[in-house]
Amino acid sequence: MKLRSLQVLCLLNFFIADVRDGLGPFLGIFLVSHHWQANEIGLVMTVGGLAGLLATFPSGMIVDATRYKRLLIITSSVLITFSTLALWYFPTSAVVILSQIITGVAAAIIAPAIAGITLGITGQKGFLDQMGRNEAFNHSGNMAVAVLAALTCWIWGTGSVFLLMTTMAVCTVICTLGINKKEIDHNVARGIEKQDGPVVPVQFFALLKRPELAVTGFTLLLFHLANAAQLPMLSMQVASSTSGSMFTPGTYAALTVAISQAVMIPVALLTARYASQYGYGRLILIALIVLPFRAAIASFGGNEFVLFPVQALDGIAAGILGVAVPGLIASLFNGTGHINAALGLVMLLQGVGASLSPALAGAIVSYTSSWSFAFITLGVIALCALLIWVIFGRLVLKHYFTLPKS
Repeated sequence: MKLRSLQVLCLLNFFIADVRDGLGPFLGIFLVSHHWQANEIGLVMTVGGLAGLLATFPSGMIVDATRYKRLLIITSSVLITFSTLALWYFPTSAVVILSQIITGVAAAIIAPAIAGITLGITGQKGFLDQMGRNEAFNHSGNMAVAVLAALTCWIWGTGSVFLLMTTMAVCTVICTLGINKKEIDHNVARGIEKQDGPVVPVQFFALLKRPELAVTGFTLLLFHLANAAQLPMLSMQVASSTSGSMFTPGTYAALTVAISQAVMIPVALLTARYASQYGYGRLILIALIVLPFRAAIASFGGNEFVLFPVQALDGIAAGILGVAVPGLIASLFNGTGHINAALGLVMLLQGVGASLSPALAGAIVSYTSSWSFAFITLGVIALCALLIWVIFGRLVLKHYFTLPKS
């Protein structure tokens, strides 16, 4: 009977892909069409990201403690959808900022909740394989919506993405209710395999003392600082161009998403398949190597066709990290009862980088009038993340550069 819940979980990941990020890359396009400047858009994205940061670590703690993980996903999806729809009717500064704050806070709960449900159903042995399937379906959902958005934006304009997102939100709620709550072992979901073992309360500073967690978190902070702004920048560069593109801004944004998601699907499945053979550390190393090359190619982009190699590389890096990072954290903290809190802490550090990235890139573009210089700056940051992982990652995660713990 668990097979049915796992199948529904895959569908949940498919539909929630378009809900979790709100408008995502279409936010920049939508606001540019309402005469917002690059630095203003970057700051709004940062405000939403920072709001999500405040909820990220508590979200992991809540998922560890609660038995209502499905309700968390449903509530978050509804809040994100209604706050995003408000933008269409009231694209004012106050509404946009409030919408991004609500979206950031609600989205923070989704990833640890899905990870907790997955681990609670599969246990440690089946977690990595199911996470690979989860990510593959998640990327498939992003790609499907991107293709639909490209067509609808071309025909009806950027506003069509609001309808697509609402439809996906309804399907997300239905799929969440389809997961059998009796098949979720909430003790296993937090990293306690035996129910008779003592449950140690989560202590924030105790988690900070784990060197492997600190190295992983700080490396991913720099990764997302270098990575998060690149897709919005590509979209806004075309939207603000006067050279005459063969793509509309909305269609271009949809294509950037579709290309990367198409690559992420097989990469996620392959990562789940080969993690036991090559180790999480080596796979994460590949993702870190890819990012500087992506930024370098983007810096030379004089036309819209640069999106193909840039987004293909993004698909490789994101596809690996989406599976390898939760697998690494689940393995490191198995038996502690703190898996989702630890994952929340890593997501907090990732979010710091991701939320600051648009503001950094937007400021560089606004004050230098150079898209290329902004991409080069992000590429240098990516190299720093790579160096930290190579030097310190091998010192504190030696086992995970070979074989993960069983």
